[in-house]
Amino acid sequence: MSDLGVTVKKSENLSEWYTQVVLKSGLADYAPIKGCMVYRELSYAIWEKIQQILNEKIKRTGHKNVYFPLLIPESFLRKEAEHFSGFVPEVAWVTIGGEKPLEEKLAIRPTSETIIYAMYAKWIRSWRDLPIKLNQWCSVVRWETKATKLFLRTREFLWQEGHTAHATKEEADEEVMEILNEYKDLMENYLAIPVLIGRKSDSEKFAGAVYTTTLEAIMPDGKALQMGTSHNLGQNFSKVFDIKFIGKDEKEHYVWQTSWGISTRVIGAMVMVHGDDRGLVIPPRVAPIQVVVIPIPYKDTSTEVIMNKAKEVYERLQSAGISTHLDDRREYTPGWKFNDWELKGVPIRAEIGPRDVKHGQVTLARRDTLEKIIVKDEEVVEVVKKLLEDIQNNMFNRAKRFLEEMITTVKNYDEFKAVLKNKGGFIRASWCLSPECERKIKEETGATIRLIPFEKEEPISNCIYCGKEAKEMVYFARSY
Repeated sequence: MSDLGVTVKKSENLSEWYTQVVLKSGLADYAPIKGCMVYRELSYAIWEKIQQILNEKIKRTGHKNVYFPLLIPESFLRKEAEHFSGFVPEVAWVTIGGEKPLEEKLAIRPTSETIIYAMYAKWIRSWRDLPIKLNQWCSVVRWETKATKLFLRTREFLWQEGHTAHATKEEADEEVMEILNEYKDLMENYLAIPVLIGRKSDSEKFAGAVYTTTLEAIMPDGKALQMGTSHNLGQNFSKVFDIKFIGKDEKEHYVWQTSWGISTRVIGAMVMVHGDDRGLVIPPRVAPIQVVVIPIPYKDTSTEVIMNKAKEVYERLQSAGISTHLDDRREYTPGWKFNDWELKGVPIRAEIGPRDVKHGQVTLARRDTLEKIIVKDEEVVEVVKKLLEDIQNNMFNRAKRFLEEMITTVKNYDEFKAVLKNKGGFIRASWCLSPECERKIKEETGATIRLIPFEKEEPISNCIYCGKEAKEMVYFARSY
């Protein structure tokens, strides 16, 4: 692959464009193990930003971070039959330890409900032990057989998974929605990706859950991407793992549980939603570097003078709490650096050339619109702070407009298929609640119900598939 930037237009071949941007920007690379990837410095720094933001949110509401084993006994997974059958096709197994066959197969963590809940049964005795609100940052392995898509479809990926136990259903319901709303804030106000939120249909919910809530975004090719989920597990797992407590009424009760998670696929969503033909465009609030300062030496002006001013601007921005990098490499031309940092998606480029030194100014270039503005030296910190906010808001508003344009309401199955073929996006349609209609639509078109809105929307027609009386308006889409 050529090193000379992105060679494919986003509008012409999204898949190839996406792969080039991820590889050439230095976000990630393919690992020498089939189906796996290497998170390079840039993507891991973005993931650390996401961790920092989410940790602050969940710790504020009493959640604590922990770490559970990577290996899960097969008997644990088998205890919850629906959960087990839901994951069996994707489980990777360890069968040999050293040179000896294991007495019991061990699953490499596809998700951690079972190993965590075996411990909850040990730890929980009384209503005084509740609620338990734990979260872990880890990797999971799901043995994907489809083509690898960096960040979006790999056999091992990074995520966080929260697991809570409560005394009542009401507390569990509150937890599900509290986390869903924190996720929504993360997606929209930090990653600048607008989402629709709602409930999954029973056939699309998490294996073992009573209900699943979801955040769904739309990608430039009209496919939906699930950005995160928050599940109410009811008492399904607590009855299987015997997680009981003595209540205030001095009677024995099973706990109510939730689980919730987001993964590094949100970084893939960020690439697709915001990137352009020059490369990445990173929202300022998750950008590891918010401003890059580039000195532009010229024969008529001392290189030392320009470098000194560049250092001064760098130090002022850095000391103001703005994440700033000074690119003082002598072996590359300023033009090459401009292209390189545009490819890497840094929100603002600060240029310091002879004219800037002479006139006591700094030239600022925005990554989102590619506009340049000239500001006085003494105003640079104030202007950069305002620009970062403007860029963040502009990126969200642009993505929001696209999301709204990609929601289409239809009244019959012919319209549904036509929109799916010609436009894609979310298709808002009436449904009778029959799993059979849902299954047939999926088989015939590849579209699934992405969500049922929390606030009931009155059906505008009969069920688009069977023609019988509809009970819900739901949002369909093809998805990643």
